[in-house]
Amino acid sequence: MLFNSIHFAIFLPIVFILYWFFINKNLRLQNLLLLVSSYFFYACWDWRFMFLLIFSTFLDYYTGIKISESKNNSAKKFWFWLSISVNIGFLGVFKYYNFFATSFAEAVSNLGFQINPYTIKVILPIGISFYTFHGLSYVIDIYKDRIKAEKDFINYSVFVSFFPLLVAGPIERATHLLPQIQKKRIFNYAQAIDGMRQILWGLFKKIVIADQCAEYANLIFNNSENQSGSNLVLGAIFFTFQIYGDFSGYSDIALGTARLFGIELLRNFAFPYFSRDIAEFWRRWHISLSSWFKDYLYIPLGGSKGGTWMKVRNTFIIFIVSGFWHGANWTFIIWGMLNALYIMPSIILNTNRVNLEIVAKGKNIPTIKEFLAMGLTFSLTVLAWIFFRSNNLSHALSYLAGIFSKSLLSIPTYKPPYLFLLLFIFILIEWMGREHQYAIQKTGLAWAKSVRWFFYCSLVMVIFYFSVSSSTQEFIYFQF
Repeated sequence: MLFNSIHFAIFLPIVFILYWFFINKNLRLQNLLLLVSSYFFYACWDWRFMFLLIFSTFLDYYTGIKISESKNNSAKKFWFWLSISVNIGFLGVFKYYNFFATSFAEAVSNLGFQINPYTIKVILPIGISFYTFHGLSYVIDIYKDRIKAEKDFINYSVFVSFFPLLVAGPIERATHLLPQIQKKRIFNYAQAIDGMRQILWGLFKKIVIADQCAEYANLIFNNSENQSGSNLVLGAIFFTFQIYGDFSGYSDIALGTARLFGIELLRNFAFPYFSRDIAEFWRRWHISLSSWFKDYLYIPLGGSKGGTWMKVRNTFIIFIVSGFWHGANWTFIIWGMLNALYIMPSIILNTNRVNLEIVAKGKNIPTIKEFLAMGLTFSLTVLAWIFFRSNNLSHALSYLAGIFSKSLLSIPTYKPPYLFLLLFIFILIEWMGREHQYAIQKTGLAWAKSVRWFFYCSLVMVIFYFSVSSSTQEFIYFQF
């Protein structure tokens, strides 16, 4: 069930009405409704993988209790490592087995031996990377005595499988989400309206920006060998906006939907393309994953306490793991390593915490220095996205070779004026709203009511127009 589908447009109001108008006085029934609705939402993709989700949920629920109740350290470690091993094992089998099997076969063939590895013919369970990381953080936090184990299975199951975040995040923490599930929720009109506004902006990002950019990005990337260097640059830029509109649009819809049920999820994007350096970019892009790796990998490895060498080593580790988290392809690993190289000067010079505030805060336009810094950071990001989007390493390298050719200075043959206009309007709105949680959070609140509603209705009409005039694109991060 896609967020941008008619099925979700029917599903959401039904759950909302039941939640607030029929069982609003019973917290346990509300949570049970959220759980049943979440399982139905997930089963609409492929009901067979429901068993994997439920098993993973029960595993972490049970081992969490066992860890919490263990009387000695050895028992505590046993249950902890059992949970970690099974979770990583499932993720490894479904997501990475074929990659390692084929990579091993290729390496052996280079030595003169030929083997035919057995590969698994099964699709990747949707959302497995996200709900696995939910469970891992929960078990780790119990093991580290940061939280107590949740004894109510329904409450814990909602934490893992709450439908707005189930298939593409944000990656939640038990310390943040579980307390909201455990306590009674009272309908907040302002919160619900804010949620609807964020859903609207998320749909605009997905349908009007991401899906339209996808049409040209796919056309150029899928036929890159026949494109001029200037066309290839355009293709990379279109994909850059596609993946941002697609993923941050999903996150906006998820956060807005959660607000309709009185729940606040972790913010996942904070206008990353306005970043002035790569370190700032990674504080603003996929925040829930970046902070997860920081808290559960970077800091346990020693963080930055061991001097420059340890900072460099640990930074490379988390970026390579982050790339590998995205998929079993060398392109993702190179993408991660490239971002590690980008961020390395600021790590070595200890300038990675310079740009903590949003650019040009309280001003309408940035300084020339800020503008140039944003331009350089954006250009480096576009270059890295080429590896992320390419089918394999040879595709990425040939794509780059095509860009840095004589045809780079030619006039692009792809010149969709409506798309350039949409991107200009989109960037302008994002810039004007960059100091808020999402771009249109405060837009129009000081306007006359008629003008404000004209703005919202215009967004709805544009969304509707492009939703019926172009093909529906699945969210990119569903594959991760």
